[in-house]
Amino acid sequence: MHHQFPVIGPSRLLETFHDARRNNPAELLAMYSSYVGGILTDPALMFVPVDDHLVHRGDGVFETMKCIRGSVYNLDAHLTRLLNSTERIGLSSPFSRGHLRAAVLETARAAARPDCAIRLLLSRGPGGLGVNPYECTHAQLYVIAAPLPPPFMETHPAGASAIISSIPAKSSLLAQAKTCNYLPNVLMKKEAADAGADFALALDNKGRLSEGATESAMVVTSDGSLCLPSSRQLLPGTTAERLVALLQETTPPVPIQRRALPRDTVYSAREIILVGTTIDVVAVTRLNDRPVGTGQPGPVYERLSALLREDLIHGKTALTPFL
Repeated sequence: MHHQFPVIGPSRLLETFHDARRNNPAELLAMYSSYVGGILTDPALMFVPVDDHLVHRGDGVFETMKCIRGSVYNLDAHLTRLLNSTERIGLSSPFSRGHLRAAVLETARAAARPDCAIRLLLSRGPGGLGVNPYECTHAQLYVIAAPLPPPFMETHPAGASAIISSIPAKSSLLAQAKTCNYLPNVLMKKEAADAGADFALALDNKGRLSEGATESAMVVTSDGSLCLPSSRQLLPGTTAERLVALLQETTPPVPIQRRALPRDTVYSAREIILVGTTIDVVAVTRLNDRPVGTGQPGPVYERLSALLREDLIHGKTALTPFL
């Protein structure tokens, strides 16, 4: 009987992996896998078991970090948020905070680049193709190092365009845990791209600003107040919270409010600012094809951007060396 699809044995498998990787433009530098018990530097071998509930249910949590000049930025804040996320979804992790920390640093070291991005994934683990989390026998840890893209404003100095998304913000249960179930975020990004915009902003179930697909949002209101959304339907941002702390350390401290930001307040804003691990600080200069404020990056954006740049270089309390 003729078979359309060959059955591939172990001797052919590695060659097949390498052939497939040659056709994949994504560059991977290193990967720690608790499943194999070590660090891989051959991208063809960087895989996750198909029956891991991370793969077919999105059942896991993750963090993305950046490495700058041989140091991981804001590592402890990311680990704290990761552990908060595991608690929210009832994922019992066998990995201590020290183990997670070591896995990040050693994977970054194996990547052999002073600047790179780190993705840490903690999964419910392999065990079956059902939805029952108790099928999974053992949580797994995967840490991936990849090239770090340049900050958004470095390649878009005039600022970003954004839309108000039609995709509703996640419920508070899912919004406040950084899970691997990211389909709403994917649809937001797709909606922005289809509209020719750089970013999409979600509103919560009361029509108030929540967050971007992968970014925290800040608004300078028409009266000049710097505000963070107070909605429960958002994920507290590690970079945004770091900037809040830095603003309080300036002389004099810069006040920042946490309050509900209805759609009209967002439309009338002097500045809309997005903040994230890989994008750094971004000025949104057009919203739904209308100018924001003057239509140019504003003074609060400039101040926040300078604060973060300084912290990325000299913020010793936020930098963990790995080289």
